[in-house]
Amino acid sequence: MADEAVHNRFLRKPMTPRTRVSVIVPVYNEAGTVSAVLDELLAFEYAPVELEIVIVESNSKDGSRAIVQRYGAEHPAVRLVLQDVAMGKGNAVRAGLAAATGDIVIIQDGDLEYRISEYPLLLDPILSGAHDFVLGCRHVPGRRMRVVEDQRLKVALLNVAHWGFTALFDVTYGVRLRDPFTMFKVFRAECTEGLPLVSDRFDFDWELLGKLIRRGYKPVEIPITYQARSFQQGKKVRLFADPPTWLLACGRFRLCRIPAPVPRRAARAARAAVAVDDEVVVDSIVPLEAIDLRHTHVR
Repeated sequence: MADEAVHNRFLRKPMTPRTRVSVIVPVYNEAGTVSAVLDELLAFEYAPVELEIVIVESNSKDGSRAIVQRYGAEHPAVRLVLQDVAMGKGNAVRAGLAAATGDIVIIQDGDLEYRISEYPLLLDPILSGAHDFVLGCRHVPGRRMRVVEDQRLKVALLNVAHWGFTALFDVTYGVRLRDPFTMFKVFRAECTEGLPLVSDRFDFDWELLGKLIRRGYKPVEIPITYQARSFQQGKKVRLFADPPTWLLACGRFRLCRIPAPVPRRAARAARAAVAVDDEVVVDSIVPLEAIDLRHTHVR
């Protein structure tokens, strides 16, 4: 239970052929882009892996639910998690983690800011056994991370704030990362076994990364392509309401208790299907008690 505990290094070994990768896709009011994202995921082919697509739909107001329900009905690779109430991206990702069954997890937004075609860049360090945890780094030397021509002032503020929050995170956790808050987080499923996760909004990025680092999983950053979208296009970060929650999360999750890693064999044996409102919810990576399941159904 000691802080900064080193995880079980024997887990770091090359993955077997056709490793199952769970792609968690939180969806809320993404009707304009989610079909393109899901079509690209379903068409994705990379010999070492097979994708399990876990869609968490949070009762959108723009018709997104009907779109993802069609994909869930037509494609066996799609697992659909329906939330009756939108409780934030972090909550949706946690629900997706609980339903995922893969050996590797990727978090994928329901928009087009990140390129699915770059998955091999992020998966290869884990598949080879070189690393357990990978971040897709949006910061490429000589290129601004966010460029939105009609919102230059907001984007400039976001870019400056990003560097400030990155410096705070690096100092707090004793690391040297350029892009700790990237959506592209890829890790072995056992990294989060038995790890309670509680954040509901974008403070989830701080919690997940901070807790994994404290468990001994130091991420490697891989440069990726990033096409930022504007607030008019659906960006959901609240410029003034969310940053205070990030400051709170930085200290809270640096000081909280971190359970020791759960051996993979024991974690798999502990997984069980439980009935919730006549639906099946899979107790997977995140303990069920850490997730508000009152408004969540898995199909």
